[in-house]
Amino acid sequence: MNARMVFILFALFLIPHTYAADPDTQYKLAAGDVLRIIVFGEPELSMKKIRLSDAGTFSYPFLGEISAKGLTPGQVEKIIVDGLKQGYLIDPKVSLSQIEYRSFYINGEVKKPGSYPFVPGLTLEKAIALGGGLTERASMKRVTILRGDGGATVTDNVTRSTTIAPGDTISIAQGFF
Repeated sequence: MNARMVFILFALFLIPHTYAADPDTQYKLAAGDVLRIIVFGEPELSMKKIRLSDAGTFSYPFLGEISAKGLTPGQVEKIIVDGLKQGYLIDPKVSLSQIEYRSFYINGEVKKPGSYPFVPGLTLEKAIALGGGLTERASMKRVTILRGDGGATVTDNVTRSTTIAPGDTISIAQGFF
């Protein structure tokens, strides 16, 4: 691994773990996201690290299976607070934080296609760097981004500064000479 790649990876991990691709939208949870749940004064109800299942659910004491898919972390926190108020705790103080995001994928004309951990602030340029860079046959005019949240596939106006979100699949096709 060359010094530039090490620097890029190091810089990516220094970015704080808050994600907002658009200030008008909030991050929606899905399979693979990892959460930390702290219930103040109740260590047996706190969970240091819990990964959402393929269905976007997790099991929680007293409340059973909680479906977090498509919800914001704040909405899941409220579900836990409301559930614990139903005969378990009088005034539960719950803090839910996201400690890992689901992976994104890059395939096609990159040197190391595969799955990579998402970090906030990720752009197409940084995703390509994580994928080892472009091959000599790659075409930046033939890039497709399939949004992991079910949003519209992006094919037009894709630039190196295009924002990548958790769960996205980036495909870089060959150029024709």
